[in-house]
Amino acid sequence: MINSRLISNYELEDYLLGSSKVNEVEALLKQQNKTWTLSQKNYNDLKSVKKKEFDFGSFKIYLQFNPGRIISSSAKVDSKSIQERPCFLCYKNLPSEQKGILFDEKYLLLVNPFPIFEEHFTIPIINHQAQEIESSFFDMLSLAKNLGEKYTLFYNGPRCGASAPDHLHFQASPKNSMPVEVEIDNLIENSIEMKKDKNIVVYSISNYLRNIFFIESGSKEEVAKEFYRLYELIQTETNSKAEPLLNVIVSFDEKWRVFIFPRKAHRPSQFFAEGNAKILLSPAAVDFGGLLITPREEDFDKLTKNDIEDIFRQTTLDDAIIHKIIQKYSVT
Repeated sequence: MINSRLISNYELEDYLLGSSKVNEVEALLKQQNKTWTLSQKNYNDLKSVKKKEFDFGSFKIYLQFNPGRIISSSAKVDSKSIQERPCFLCYKNLPSEQKGILFDEKYLLLVNPFPIFEEHFTIPIINHQAQEIESSFFDMLSLAKNLGEKYTLFYNGPRCGASAPDHLHFQASPKNSMPVEVEIDNLIENSIEMKKDKNIVVYSISNYLRNIFFIESGSKEEVAKEFYRLYELIQTETNSKAEPLLNVIVSFDEKWRVFIFPRKAHRPSQFFAEGNAKILLSPAAVDFGGLLITPREEDFDKLTKNDIEDIFRQTTLDDAIIHKIIQKYSVT
């Protein structure tokens, strides 16, 4: 039963600093790092991860050497591999030490035991169902608002970053942990304004190595309406019968801010190369947000600005298709 996976008030009371949902989330991390050896070790290891930055003039890309992410970065996500392993996001398969907080009676917020950030959470849906944003985007907006006091949500599509494409889930990180969150106000000054009225703004952003569609509004209905317009256009222009390749980042602070990263490939050619040409980097939402994760130190040491430009060139949706989407958006 799901109740056996829920953290009790008694277990949290020594760690709570307030009564809000965000306070519960903060307390959960403290409790898990006190009682769960794997989580404690990996969060302590974060203190010694190597970092570096690459300056691209109007923006920066950051690199993190994080060996704890090797399982996620190299995950086999083909149908055969998925079918042959138990789902690690189903609550019945969780480690005995792992417990979570129930959200909206349908999601279980869990501490991610293989963190990128000092606070990193995974939020799977309780019932086992495939990773899919079209039917769950409203849930993502609700979760972002519930956690908006401190956290940002992100979503990896089933074919571009999700290591569990068979189980719907989101992730959460501290606000402004990804460079794009900090840089967005400057980016929109040189973007294409697709829509602007008193309720909502929609922009297309390029000249950032990645192509982005950005939505901002205080109305959940307006945000969802424009998201689905863009979703359908991306799907059409990329000839995708299933969910198109995309990553999504959502934050909330009086208004929702939605970053949509349309993709043309999951992994770059360097991922599949042999010998010194190999770079084990599998870009997902965090990487497209400006924080590249390398689980091998050799890749961290040798990665160059030219490599970064090439990796994004291979994985972000082409400018020509973006322009078609903009044109069709303006007449729909």
